[in-house]
Amino acid sequence: MDKVSLLKRWCCLLLISSFSVKISADFDDYMKREHSLVRPYQGSGMTIPHWDFMGSTIITTNFIRLTPDEQSQHGALWNTEPCNVRNWELQIHFKVHGKGRDLFGDGLAIWYAKDRMVPGPVFGSKDYFHGLAIILDTYSNHNGPHNHQHPYISAMVNNGSLHYDHDRDGTHTQLAGCEAKFRNVDHDTHISIRYERDTLTVSTDIANKGAWKECFSVSEIKLPTGYHFGISATTGDLSDNHEILSFRLFELDMPDEKDNEDRSKIIPSATYFEPPRDHVEDPKPSSLSGVKIFLLMLVGAIALIACVVIGIMFYQKHQENSRKRFY
Repeated sequence: MDKVSLLKRWCCLLLISSFSVKISADFDDYMKREHSLVRPYQGSGMTIPHWDFMGSTIITTNFIRLTPDEQSQHGALWNTEPCNVRNWELQIHFKVHGKGRDLFGDGLAIWYAKDRMVPGPVFGSKDYFHGLAIILDTYSNHNGPHNHQHPYISAMVNNGSLHYDHDRDGTHTQLAGCEAKFRNVDHDTHISIRYERDTLTVSTDIANKGAWKECFSVSEIKLPTGYHFGISATTGDLSDNHEILSFRLFELDMPDEKDNEDRSKIIPSATYFEPPRDHVEDPKPSSLSGVKIFLLMLVGAIALIACVVIGIMFYQKHQENSRKRFY
């Protein structure tokens, strides 16, 4: 190869490299570092800049474990900085795994909420919250009207007045949902939550294809600015490891956005929202077991036979006394 050709080749490679670096830099500029968490987790001792954690959460060099595969655990990770970005996309690299093959739980929830670091019954965080919850539920209560399988991903928007009903797997207050088999897989699992022009879109990459697959999309969702991102998980009688490997928030560039509305004061709401139905308890099974019912029926039959026999004996005795009086 002559010197001219070699020089052209090097110039071409330099141009491609510069272009790639520029794309990477531009993309990286949109990642909000104060709302993101990637390896290696920077910090001193047991602290991470811009993040707080509580409960059973532990930090390792490779992942942040919210709960171990043990019963009755709960953990949470919360961003300390309020998010003032109106249009955003959150991408989370996570892993849920455990020794249970048929029974496991409970799951985790991704939050954009007003109150942070408040433990509670909704996958480790508070009920009657203000904001958005994306729930990755791995345990089915087998109650209520739903017919989907678990694990199941759903969304809930709350203005502080709604109760998350575990007995119905949240189906009374969810916006939408989809099945997602993200548990105990031997490859990476990711979820994307995109909030753009009041439309919420949740997608997953759990099939190891390196591409997003839409789970659901709901329009006319109103979320204020100034809330906090977080993620929490819990276990009950059943358990799993719930682990976070990265948490990336990107600001979406909306050049034609003309709305100058102050979003910090609005109340979380969803136009297409099914009003919560009254909680109706499942019919309670009879307290009598099959054996007890059989024994009661047997006793009843014996009593009936005894009554018949006594009646016959009484009748025969009466007939005998009548004949004696006749003769």
